[in-house]
Amino acid sequence: QVQLVESGGGLVQAGGSLRLSCAASGPTFSSYTMGWFRQAPGKEREFVAAITWGGGVTYYGDSVKGRFTIFRDNTKNTVYLRMNTLKPEDTAVYYCAAQRGRVRIYSRYDYDYWGQGTQVTVSS
Repeated sequence: QVQLVESGGGLVQAGGSLRLSCAASGPTFSSYTMGWFRQAPGKEREFVAAITWGGGVTYYGDSVKGRFTIFRDNTKNTVYLRMNTLKPEDTAVYYCAAQRGRVRIYSRYDYDYWGQGTQVTVSS
């Protein structure tokens, strides 16, 4: 069982930056692939980024490539999402998720554990 707690959301102007954090409980954090998703009002939950258990491979959604970076520190049981050049369309609740032993990583249904979410609002 993994418990996830996100932090770092807030209000930022377009063009600004934020760094989200997701702290995980449990001694096996380093064995989980971690992902970030986001959901805007009235929209489906969207894949943002994922990172494999060792941190060697990362994946990004098309809308955030080149602007967002996912990384992890297994000594701190934490995964991060650095978001640069933020746009109003990045406004959403951002969720951290964890999965282990699956090949697919792009769908919300590929993940077993979820955090409660943190709100990111980008003003124009």
